[in-house]
Amino acid sequence: MNDLLGVVDWSRAQFALTAMYHWLFVPLTIGLSVIVALMETIYVRTGNARWKGITQFWMTLFGINFACGVATGLILEFEFGTNWSNYSWFVGDIFGAPLAIEGILAFFMEATFVAVMFFGWNKVSRGFHLASSWLTALGVSLSAYWILVANSWMQYPVGCDFDPAQMRNVMTDFMAVAFSPVAVNKFFHAVFSGWTLAGVFVIGVSSWLLWRRSNVEAAKSSIRVGAWVGLAGILLTLWTGHGSAVEVARVQPMKLAAMEGLYRGSNGQSLVGVGVLKPESSRTADDPMSFSIDIPCGLSLLVYGNTTGFVPGIDDIIDGVTVNAQGDSIHGPSYADRIVMGKEARKALGDYEAARKAGDTAAMESAAARVQAYYSNFGFGYLPSPEAAVPNVGLTFYSFRVMVMAGGYLLVFILLVLFLSYRCNKWLENKWICLLGLLSIAVVWVCSQSGWIVAEVGRQPWVIQDLMPTSAAISGISKSWVQTTFWIFAAIFTGLLIAEMSIMLRFIGRSVKRDIENPKH
Repeated sequence: MNDLLGVVDWSRAQFALTAMYHWLFVPLTIGLSVIVALMETIYVRTGNARWKGITQFWMTLFGINFACGVATGLILEFEFGTNWSNYSWFVGDIFGAPLAIEGILAFFMEATFVAVMFFGWNKVSRGFHLASSWLTALGVSLSAYWILVANSWMQYPVGCDFDPAQMRNVMTDFMAVAFSPVAVNKFFHAVFSGWTLAGVFVIGVSSWLLWRRSNVEAAKSSIRVGAWVGLAGILLTLWTGHGSAVEVARVQPMKLAAMEGLYRGSNGQSLVGVGVLKPESSRTADDPMSFSIDIPCGLSLLVYGNTTGFVPGIDDIIDGVTVNAQGDSIHGPSYADRIVMGKEARKALGDYEAARKAGDTAAMESAAARVQAYYSNFGFGYLPSPEAAVPNVGLTFYSFRVMVMAGGYLLVFILLVLFLSYRCNKWLENKWICLLGLLSIAVVWVCSQSGWIVAEVGRQPWVIQDLMPTSAAISGISKSWVQTTFWIFAAIFTGLLIAEMSIMLRFIGRSVKRDIENPKH
């Protein structure tokens, strides 16, 4: 048992490591593809050759980041087979479909048109090259969409039925999977956050050029484009963030409770603006906070659009208290009861298999009916206790607040940059503004990573919400193998990140000594 737990923990750590490194590259790729396409559109519409040079400068940085994102993304998908083979078998018919579409449609689309982007200058018409840039941006977003469809299904499993004969889930409604509200909202939230990150990245790099008094006009022109994309991104991210909170409250109330450090909910539930949780051993349902500044009725208003809705806490959910669409509390089975029903579903599945081997059709039908009756609680049958269904409250709570506070800072920062761009243009060259631009690059990445931590840590221990915990999804491999590959991947990914940063910094550094607007090639 200890070895199994070790395999689970190390496999989770390895997947988290890979995902977080991958997410360093993905949002920048999403956002920069749009910014590059916008800059080239300005070039084509105005005919001003300086915009061609500016476009090529940012396109090169996009290409460096794109290559690193592909490398980490491939390893991430392979880990489903190496570390999570039980999961892959259990949901292969469903989970594999969006990933296959991503590879066949979106990735090939990216690969085709990105080649025209980089090597088609002066070889194809301006219009065709511009179309290729926009199609690359579209392909990048489509790739993100299908990956997020797969991820969202894990958080909100729809459009499927369990088939006892195959001992696995099978897809029954592709449209429900592809266009679930969780998937659609998660996609737009991720894409718009990518616009924000890339916008701030462009502002930050341009600020460095201004600091060095190099390519001043090109840097200021880039800042304007980056700031407008960043502003659109942060405003739309805030909007879709609200949509995410509503969806989480509806389908993952335990995650919402962990995000708020909420143990006992109430009607007109307040929202914690700033707070410090007590140590885990001393938290109580009545007072889990050492310190907090609350927004009265804020959480009810955020989730339900009114100030009276009931928001359940962790202990409420464990006791079986849930809410309906109107925000009224209702009582269902407790987690202890769901564990019992989950074990009954597992037992019925074993009885089905025994009846199948014995050729007893009547017993198979009876067992299959029992499986279906209890299947919604199937995953609870693997949990040792109701408390095992509670995610890491501290990590989820603080990550959420880091994300929100960083997002608020970024909104103010982007508005400031836009104001200076149009009203006090010379101030963009001020060393303190330049330093702020550089530091904001780190802030936007912290914000992005924190959001991903909230999304993934907040749903633990589930690989598939309520249907499969991580302990049931693991491959039959030894802990030592996972530990070894963890450190190998850590070294490879760190080396890859250092290489990317080194290449980017070297390229940006060389730009100080040349004219970006009039490249020699």
